[in-house]
Amino acid sequence: MRKLLNTLYVSSQGSYIHKEGETIVVEREQQKLLQLPVHTIGGIVCFGNVLCSPFLLGFCAEHDIAISFLTEYGNFLASVRGPVSGNVLLRRGQYRMADDAEITRKIAANIVAGKLANSRLVMSRAVRDHGEKIDAASIKSASASIDRLMNELPHAVDSDGVRGIEGMAAAEYFSVFNHFIVDQKEAFVFTDRNRRPPLDPVNALLSFVYTLLSHDLRSAIETVGLDPAVGFLHRDRPGRPGLALDLMEEFRPVIADRLVLSLINRRQVSPQGFKQAENGAVVMDDATRKTVLVEYQNRKQDEIYHPYIEEKIPVGLLYFVQANLMARFIRGDIDGYPPFFWR
Repeated sequence: MRKLLNTLYVSSQGSYIHKEGETIVVEREQQKLLQLPVHTIGGIVCFGNVLCSPFLLGFCAEHDIAISFLTEYGNFLASVRGPVSGNVLLRRGQYRMADDAEITRKIAANIVAGKLANSRLVMSRAVRDHGEKIDAASIKSASASIDRLMNELPHAVDSDGVRGIEGMAAAEYFSVFNHFIVDQKEAFVFTDRNRRPPLDPVNALLSFVYTLLSHDLRSAIETVGLDPAVGFLHRDRPGRPGLALDLMEEFRPVIADRLVLSLINRRQVSPQGFKQAENGAVVMDDATRKTVLVEYQNRKQDEIYHPYIEEKIPVGLLYFVQANLMARFIRGDIDGYPPFFWR
């Protein structure tokens, strides 16, 4: 089994990252902030004004350590990776499947089934844990609607039909999302999903954690040799990692959304940690962003049982396992892509 390595998040503005022997060093104003052994790092994410030495970039490319560059507030800019890994025949198989309408529909339906099931799990746990504090009836009604939509998935005639079902289910899920917030309710109010830019603290948190998920999934996909740009649920678009966004759908509710809700409900973030930019976007301050990064990294260390491979693994390895299962399906080793159902 692949070993779960740490992701290094560098958010201190003006930092400089370089290689020193077999270690990675983070400095600011010629003061050493951090020094870590290279073999413990699986990826590096840089926020804002963070510089990397050319030697470090080359070393990371050679050792399959992905480096992503984001704006200070978490919007993706670019990534640096080494030569394309994997078997060219695997990618050719991926492209052929993506051009086959029926195969694409089946894969997309499986992915959406995983997302909808995991969304219902988040809803049922909210009712179980906070039933006396929330509008349980509304949540149960939305959950029942998602259940009916899941039953419609096998009858979708094409990928557009699958996308339509996913869109209706997302509308049901987010229509009751505000009920999941049981603390700091006056400061953290969710009315609808908005992005580019996020217009409230809850959406700012969701968008930020989704960006972290996308980085990790893209790295996992490239590790197994697939092309992250060619998906099945998400249509091809220049510059968009369609397959990473596909696999991310299964993890949005149970990893990203639950993390955001936990941060709010446990008062690990506060309304004072957000501010409004000139363009109307709501952004996090440095302390809040660091809190989110630490909690996300901690979440990846938790262990969970994977029902398909029948093993207990760290949450952070789920991305690699699902990417590997997609590769196995494309190679013909298994009959279909098995989405991850959280238990």
